Amino acid sequence: MKTLWTLILLISSQYALALDALSIKEVSKGIYVHFGKHELPDTHNHGAIANIGFIVGEKCVAVIDSGGNPEEGQALKKAIQATTDKPVCYVINTHVHPDHIYGNIAFKAKGVEFVGHHKLARAMASRSSYYVDKAAEQLAIKLTAENIILPTLEVKNTLKIDLGGRVLELTAHPTAHTDNDLSIYDKQTDTLWLSDLLFREHLPVLDGSLNGWIAELERLEKNNYRRVIAGHGALVTDWKHSLQPQKRYLIKLRDQIRSAIKQGQFLEDALKTVAYSESKSWKLFNEFHRKNITSAFAELEWEE
Repeated sequence: MKTLWTLILLISSQYALALDALSIKEVSKGIYVHFGKHELPDTHNHGAIANIGFIVGEKCVAVIDSGGNPEEGQALKKAIQATTDKPVCYVINTHVHPDHIYGNIAFKAKGVEFVGHHKLARAMASRSSYYVDKAAEQLAIKLTAENIILPTLEVKNTLKIDLGGRVLELTAHPTAHTDNDLSIYDKQTDTLWLSDLLFREHLPVLDGSLNGWIAELERLEKNNYRRVIAGHGALVTDWKHSLQPQKRYLIKLRDQIRSAIKQGQFLEDALKTVAYSESKSWKLFNEFHRKNITSAFAELEWEE
């Protein structure tokens, strides 16, 4: 038993050491991103899989998603301190999923505002017990209710926050990837931090409304951006082109499910046939595609 505990402590210390060296990349002036890996959140990566980072102003720093566990949050905090002497004034959570919010506790301090969609607090509250109960089993991390930090500043439509010489425009989106998606636009560099409204390489994961997600992408597609930061995957520098794979997948999912419903098929049938032509185009397809069909079928079978 002693040997086992020694091994566990060694692995934990190595993991913490690795996080101390959290890699960040300056993708545009004052905008720094840590790019996550295309993996399922598990006991090996401890949920640290998403793109997270920060934006530096003349006065202070805005964190954009804090990571998939408290240690990753601490590592992000160290990366900020190694980059700038400006204090963190905002922690912006783009939505409720664990890989984006479990690092929040690292930034809890006087003067720090936690910002989110006006539906984020409700989503966090409804999921917090499950998140806390399953963290050890699913991610090998320890959480308590204190780790689920609700927003202190909510965005109903749009909100501008000033970091000092740098104003960020936050937008609360209609239900799409989730019902609490928030994006961040930096006019100074023409950069849109879209988080999980956009997936690259990693199969898009539906936890909101398929119709809503497609509609929101079609609205955003009308705009031009110099660069876009996805929730998972590489930096986008050709916005309208890079958007197409996700848009194609979601539309195919919608159209084929609609067709199946029209033909009188049941969910069990759709799970075997819908959009499998997309399987070679995405990482983690087998892990998430059937879930997407199930969620989308439940939405579309009640369409008028």
